Formats: sequence, C-alpha cells, structure tokens
Amino acid sequence: MFNSAKKNIKNFGVIQNQVGIAALKSGLIPPYETVQFVDTQRSVWNYSLFTDKDITNFQQGTHNTLYHLFGNKQLEVSGTKGTYFAVWAPNATFVSVIGYFNEWDKTAHPLMVRLDHSGIWEGFIPHVKAGDAYKYHIVGFQGMELDKGDPFAHYWEKRPYTASIAWQTDFNWKDVEWMQTRKEKNSLNAPISVYEMHLASWMRPDKNNEEAYNSYCQITERLIPYLKKMGFTHVEFMPVMEHPFDGSWGYQGTGYFAPTSRFGNPQEFAFLIDSLHQAGIGVFLDWVPSHFPYDAHGLFMFDGTHTYEYADMRKGYHPDWSSYIFNYKRGEVKSFLISNAHFWCDAFHADGLRVDAVSSILRLDYSRNEGQWEPNEFGGNGNLEAIAFVKDLNETLYRNFPDIQTIAEEATDWPKISKPTYEGGLGFGMKWMMGWMHDTLDYFKADPIFRSVLQDKFTFSMMYFFNENFMLPLSHDEVVHGKSPMIYKMPGDEWQKFANLRTLYAYMFTHPGAKLLFMGNEFGVTNEWNYKSELQWELLQYAPHAGLQQCVQQLNHLYKNEPALFELQFSPEGFEWVDLNHRYECVMAFKRKGKKATDDLLIIFNMTPLVHYNWEVHVYGKPEWKEIFNSDNQQFYGSGNIQNNNIIGEKVYIEEEWYRIKVNLPALSAIVLK
Repeated sequence: MFNSAKKNIKNFGVIQNQVGIAALKSGLIPPYETVQFVDTQRSVWNYSLFTDKDITNFQQGTHNTLYHLFGNKQLEVSGTKGTYFAVWAPNATFVSVIGYFNEWDKTAHPLMVRLDHSGIWEGFIPHVKAGDAYKYHIVGFQGMELDKGDPFAHYWEKRPYTASIAWQTDFNWKDVEWMQTRKEKNSLNAPISVYEMHLASWMRPDKNNEEAYNSYCQITERLIPYLKKMGFTHVEFMPVMEHPFDGSWGYQGTGYFAPTSRFGNPQEFAFLIDSLHQAGIGVFLDWVPSHFPYDAHGLFMFDGTHTYEYADMRKGYHPDWSSYIFNYKRGEVKSFLISNAHFWCDAFHADGLRVDAVSSILRLDYSRNEGQWEPNEFGGNGNLEAIAFVKDLNETLYRNFPDIQTIAEEATDWPKISKPTYEGGLGFGMKWMMGWMHDTLDYFKADPIFRSVLQDKFTFSMMYFFNENFMLPLSHDEVVHGKSPMIYKMPGDEWQKFANLRTLYAYMFTHPGAKLLFMGNEFGVTNEWNYKSELQWELLQYAPHAGLQQCVQQLNHLYKNEPALFELQFSPEGFEWVDLNHRYECVMAFKRKGKKATDDLLIIFNMTPLVHYNWEVHVYGKPEWKEIFNSDNQQFYGSGNIQNNNIIGEKVYIEEEWYRIKVNLPALSAIVLK
C-alpha cells in the first residue's frame, strides 16, 4: 500500500492555477480583472475575491466558508501566475507579505487595505508559487511590529520553524461509497466504537527518538489493518491542526486550517482519511475552539491588540492552560471558528468533530474564583455569546453535513448538551459521559471486598443516561499525569488485574451508548501514555496482554453484530435492570433489548474473585439462552474453566412468561447470554 500511496501522492505536490473558489470556477462571479482595473506596475497588484455579501456575513458571524477567500490562493491574473493573499488585521496600519521569495523584506510587498472598514488586507503577488514560505509583517497598534503566520494557511513549516506555506488542499477523493452511506454508519442507531489516538506516539520508526515520525502514508499502511482487525468503527485523531509544542498534544494550535506538517502535506493527510473511508472506517477529529496559545507567530495579539481573544482577561485568559479564549461576541471571530469547523468537514471529509473543553466555553466562572469573573446580564454564569456561537456552530454543521456527528467534551451538568436547538439544547449529536467514567473507575479501583458498598457507583449512570446522547469515554486523560495506566488501576495480583479490566471493558461495551477507548488501553500498556515515545507493542508477546487485546476485539465484534447493543442504545426501551438484589455477593444483571425480542441479551457480572455455580436469575420472555461471550475465556487469558452451554429455563409463573435460569459465574467476570 505504501508504494502505491507514494505514487498517488506525488501527483498533488505543487498545486498551481487553482482558484479554490467554487463560485469563480463555475463562472457565477466574474474574475476581478474583467471588471476592475488591475495595476500591474506595482509589486503587489490590487485584487480581491470578496463580495459585499462576503464582508457583511464575515462581520455578522454568519460566514461559514471563509477558507475560500482568506489565506493564500494560487491564481493566474491577466496571464501572470502568482498568489493572492488576504488577512484580517483591523487595527494594523501596515501589512506586508515577507518570505524567502523577497528575502524577508518588510517593505517589498505591502498589501492594500480594503476601503470598506472591514480590516481586511489583500493583494496579488506575481510569481509567488505553491511551496513558498511566508509570514505577514504587521505594524499594529501604537506601532507594534509583529511577524505572524497566516491564520488561514493550509500548510506550515515543521516546527521549530513557524512560517506558513503557500498551498491548497485539492484532492481527488475516492471515498464516494462511504460518503453516500455514512449517514447509516454515523447514525445514533448504529454501533459507534471509537479508537482515540495520537498520531505521533501510536507508532514511531524509532520509539526512543521523539523527533522520528511515521508519515501520513506510513500511518495509513499500518493503522487500517489494525483497526480492521480490532473491529473499531471509527478512529478519533487527537488534534492534527498545526501546533508548535508537542507537549500540548495538539490542544494549543496556531494553524487552525492546516494538518500538522510533522507527518507530511495536506494531500497526504487527505489520503489517510480517504483510505480509512474506503476501508469502511469513520474519522472524527479533535477540535479546539476554546483557547489558543500565546506563541509570537500565532493568533494572540494578532495586530497588536486583542483581535481574536477577549480584551477583558476575566473572559479572555484561561488560567488552567495559560492560554487565551476566543472572543465569541465578535462576528469576525465567530465566522473564523465556524468556517474552520466547516473546513474540516468539507475539505477533509471529516465524519465529525469532538469539541474540546466545552465547559470552559459555556461558563464564565470556569476555573475562576469569586471576584475573578463577572456574571452575565441576567446574573448567571453562562457566557451568552459563547452559547449562541455553539448553537450556530451545530446548526450550520448539521445543515450542511447532516450525516456527521459533533461530540461535546463537557464535564458539568449543563442541560441539553446533545438536544436540538429547537428544543432549547446546544445541538451536539453526543456528549462524553464523564460521570460514568469517574464512577466506573471508582468502582473498579476498589478491592472486591468493598464493592458491595459501592454498587450505586456501578448503577448510577442509568439514573440519568437518557438525559443526553452519551459516549462512554476511557480517554487519554485517564492515563496521564500520575493517574496510572488502566491495568494498574485494577486491584489484585496480575491475573485479577487483567480479569478486572476485561470485565470493565465488557461493562463498557454492553452499557448503552457509543464507546471510546484510547490507544494502548486495548492491550493493557503498563506505562502511562508518553507522547515522546510509542505504545508498548512489545507487550503483545505476553499472554495477558495479547488476551486482553483479543477480548476487546471480540467485544467490538459483539457490539457491531448484536442489534440489541446498538439499535436502541439511546432509548429507555433498550435497557432493563434484571437483578440488583445481590449487593453483598456483588452480582448484577441487566438486559439489553433490540427492536426484536429475539435479539435480547442478558448480561451478568460477578465482581468478586468467588466462583458461583448454578446462580439463579429470573428473566422474562425467553426460556432458552446461550452464552455468546465470557470474559473468562481462556483465549483472553482467563481460566476458561467456568462456562455455560445451552441454558433451559424453568417457568416460575404458569400464567406469565417468567423463567428461572441457572448459570455458572466465573470469578471477576462478565457473561453475555442470548
């Protein structure tokens, strides 16, 4: 695959003569030079791609395709090839384009400011071609001089270099079949099992060299067979948007419209997504509209003033991450962010966005003490313009891409996160179920001798599950900063740790809702995640780790193949508690139900190291059951000694369909009966 990928990719190396605007290509808007005089005697020719309507929508926060206008565009004007540049710097008094092409001369190529007070500087520079590095030299407020990267650039130099690169993101997509059918694949009534991964540290050419990266093409070659083998339906990439500091994991970005150049160019990133789609695997992208860093070449103080961020640091500064918060009230910033989300779904066919740190967007008092924040006009703690932005974001994305999903990482009890805006919600498709994650880990961390008093931790999620469309996350956040890897969260000796973790995963995959598992969790890495290295793939030579991996593989296939686990996963009709009356023995049972009664599943958990033979369970509806999954399977590094063949129930009530069945429950296990 790699050789064919290289052959395919090289065709996209330098993109020239591409306008990049659908309207111009279709002839709906005549080229600027046919209706306006272009002064070709200047170093920068007067040229524009903006219409009056574009300016109005940009300023009002309703423009969602700014990437067709801002940034750099390789054009041919009056028979001369070159690049058009446009940048928003409303408080600047002078803006020029600097780069290797003019030896970084600050005065050689000054852009022209539009006369409509939009703050947009633009112009066409002859002979600047795709691949040329550049920055904007800005003389800003009170004469402050800054050299900034292009907020709309599709490609940047690899860090530690910080210039933008003239480049377009045109790609010959071959995922037509996926795009035509992904509505069913991304549906809330479909199995959604997500593999969360960090592209750099999933696998490296040299695990001891943090500067060694696999290319997008090499990742494609290695990742797709693995995801297919493991049975995940989707992959979620931690932020791929260009960022200067590896230690931010991508969550502090400077190039919002650019896939990071650490692994290749934008076309190679598109090739990765295209290949995943052709393999039947969806792609979610981590997206960060909440904050950005203070790097000199980035968005902070872009034109010498607070251009993209709030000027009031009670709203504009993020105390947790020493970063800066977007000014959601400013129409131009709102258009920038919504266009950015739109860009990844449009130009890169993303199947959805996982929106980071939604709590910090919504709340004025997030991580702030009394006196450090100011209530809104109604006396509350909600950021009203941010709430409006989130609603507009989701309405725009679902209108233009109705078969995607937006997923909120939101950790509070804010109501109706995943309800439609017409019902008073924020409009996300799903929300991370952080409460389930915390309660579940608290339960499983406990020594089994204490679990009887913690049963409510296990069961509480179903008290509020149907308030939202929840995704169950066991994410990167749970295996860093001293929290320990998943396997070492579990109590007991080695065998018990792996038995506990297999049972936890069985609980996750049989619990209602979509699933997300961070890379390495599927085979029980023994180190916390380290972004500088790679996963401990060598552990798979050992039976406990290989067995855990096979267990997750089987759980993925169980989830995808059993309609009872996904058809009604967000509906109360899809779940029923069967037995919570054995708190002391730590045995619990529930039923997952599909649209057909014949698809119903019975899931039974034994949360102690004691084996129970002939354990009695009362069930309604079906007298005959068969074991289709057992987390104690020898293939999974379980004992393999305690199994259930065909189970015949005994009728309890002659007049009703109540049956008594007897099952054998292995130690620290989950079994699934059908």
